[in-house]
Amino acid sequence: MTTGRDSEATDPRVPRRKRVVLADRRGTREIPRTMMELEEQNSVGEALVSHLMKVQLRSSLLLAGIIAVALCGLPVLFWLVPAVAEATVFGVSLPWLLLGVLPFPFMVLIGYLSTRDAERHEREFLRMVEK
Repeated sequence: MTTGRDSEATDPRVPRRKRVVLADRRGTREIPRTMMELEEQNSVGEALVSHLMKVQLRSSLLLAGIIAVALCGLPVLFWLVPAVAEATVFGVSLPWLLLGVLPFPFMVLIGYLSTRDAERHEREFLRMVEK
C-alpha cells in the first residue's frame, strides 16, 4: 500500500518542492553617523527628533485651527447674516447642509493633508539624517 507522499515523489507531474532563501546582501550599508547619534540618544539626536516633533506639531495645530475656524465660524456667520441662515438649496436649509453634510468631506480633506504633511516631514528628517 502506498501513501499519498510516495505517489507524489514518483509522479513526474507533481513539481518538486523548492527551498526559498532570502538573498544574501552583497555589501554592508554604512550607517550614517547621525543615525548612530539618534540611536545613542545624545544631544544631536535629541535635537533632530525634537525638531521633527515641533514641525509636525506646528503642522497639525495649523490644520486643527483651520477646522476650528471653519466649523465654529459657520454658526457665527448665520447669526451675523440672517439671510444666509434662511437660505435654502434644493429645498434643504443652507445651515443644515453646511453644518450637517459639509464637515465630513472637509475633515477627510484635512486628514489627507495632515497625513501628507507628516510623511513629507518624515522624509525630510530622513534626508537630513542620511547626509
